[in-house]
Amino acid sequence: MQRVRLGDLEVSRIGLGAMGMSHGYTGAGTDDAESIRAIHRALELGVTFLDTAEVYGPFINEELVGRALKGRRDEVVLATKFGLISHSGRPSGQLDSSPASIRVAVEGSLKRLGTDHIDLYYQHRVDQTVPIEETVGALAELVVAGKIRYIGLSEAGPETIRRAHAVHPVTAVQSEYSLWTREPEARVLPVLRELNIGFVPFSPLGRGFLTGTIRSTADFDADDFRRNNPRFTDENFERNLRSAAEVRAVAADAGVTPAQVALAWLLTRGANIAPIPGTKRVARVEENAAADAVELTAAQIERLDTITPASGDTHDEAGMRAMER
Repeated sequence: MQRVRLGDLEVSRIGLGAMGMSHGYTGAGTDDAESIRAIHRALELGVTFLDTAEVYGPFINEELVGRALKGRRDEVVLATKFGLISHSGRPSGQLDSSPASIRVAVEGSLKRLGTDHIDLYYQHRVDQTVPIEETVGALAELVVAGKIRYIGLSEAGPETIRRAHAVHPVTAVQSEYSLWTREPEARVLPVLRELNIGFVPFSPLGRGFLTGTIRSTADFDADDFRRNNPRFTDENFERNLRSAAEVRAVAADAGVTPAQVALAWLLTRGANIAPIPGTKRVARVEENAAADAVELTAAQIERLDTITPASGDTHDEAGMRAMER
């Protein structure tokens, strides 16, 4: 597995998102043993950049990752996130990036992950009620204390990124980015290149849609969030099958899988990009990791650049309001 730098932090060029092992997707939390095997297989393949968050579960995904990494903590770059759960008394569902909440959140994450430090600690969503300078100032204190090594932001816009970076270097920004979610290209990616900040695309496979294996939502669990995601509902689902078909056609031309094509395309977008496809299965870890060796031709990249745009927003209305672009 090749390695890249997110700011000053070196990571595997392809990471592993752990959310779906415990939260959000069909089958989440039903086979922790297989999830742990998937993490261990990722380490064997050189996928050493692991991503979780306190809200996944909540809390149980960090606990799972902690169990998987017992005795192997030094093999990974470990990332987690705060801010979607309040530890300072705000009502449930409200963002909380206040310094008081951060100080409680980090201690909980450290305990659940079974470690004395977090390599990359992200603000999960920008909290408009707390100046980003205050949030990053609290994070900088955690860096000095040795509890976190690097600071990250998730779904932050250019102005927030600049203001945060002026207080303390931001190492990485995490946002949804894939063949059918291209919004970061116009405003966010240029700022990251200017400031030497790394970029971590989540949902790089379109929440599974771009793998070409999803033909209906009928098999989704009742609590699978994709059931209510605009891109997976009604006419949008049928329209988006065209995008998946176009990726599948390029994959056939390249002799690889659609997932590998989608990841390989992302890896052409810059030297400081490290996508974190999520899975709970060993076979998918192996498939995704193999994308590191896929070399797309210029013609294939051009075809992918111009695939049919996705129909529908990436989140419901509340989720869209929580994102900066």
